[in-house]
Amino acid sequence: MSANAAKRYPEVWRRRTPGETLAGWLWIAAAAFATAWSVSALDIEWVFFKDAHVQAADLAERMWPPRWAYLPQILAPLVETIHIATLGTAIAVVFSLPLAFLAARNTTANGFTWAVGRGLLVASRSVNTVIWGLIFVAVFGPGPLAGVAAVAARSVGFLAKLVAEAIEEADRGPVEAIESTGAGTGQVYLIGILPQVLPVLIGTTVYRWDINVRESSVLGFVGAGGIGLQLYASINQFMWQQVLVVLLAILVVVILSEAASAWIRGRIS
Repeated sequence: MSANAAKRYPEVWRRRTPGETLAGWLWIAAAAFATAWSVSALDIEWVFFKDAHVQAADLAERMWPPRWAYLPQILAPLVETIHIATLGTAIAVVFSLPLAFLAARNTTANGFTWAVGRGLLVASRSVNTVIWGLIFVAVFGPGPLAGVAAVAARSVGFLAKLVAEAIEEADRGPVEAIESTGAGTGQVYLIGILPQVLPVLIGTTVYRWDINVRESSVLGFVGAGGIGLQLYASINQFMWQQVLVVLLAILVVVILSEAASAWIRGRIS
């Protein structure tokens, strides 16, 4: 480059090329447009924001002080909530393992079985736990059984998806060594693949159980058992001091489950 050209066009380091900069601004513009469109489509009554802080302060005043005498009445439903989460997670583990092998490309029989496995994963994960609760309340009637089934139906897709991804990333060396001995398909899966994905299965199960403890706390809203029934009843009766006790109890349980989950996952990592 000549001296004149170098003076007119100095080599300046740029983090992004002009094309990348333009693309970034286009993404920002698209996001702003989508946000504005969503806000306008929702027809939000902005006038309610004027006294929202007043309403929130009034609600907090009605909640205080907590009605601690109500605490003994919610201990049994609180324990029931933990049981719903635990049993639902355990059932999900049992069903998620064969589904994971069905949905993994390197262990499924063919393209059709892979599509079936992936379809089941999507069906499980695309329906919220509360919606599953409504479905199973209609099937089994109100009670904790519907809650357990709802937690299991939601969790099986979550667990199977992550385990299937771990199966696809499993080392082929041990699998080929076991296959060379004439072992059957079940033995190859049990000895060659399962030990490799077991840490993922355990860690994911504990993490999902932690999530299920929180989700089980609202299943009572649809009649699927647990502490949510007491919370729903207290809200409907405008007994806000009882609502605060229930919320605090749920908070304590969630904190404890989070701590237990972190400790267990730390031990297996």
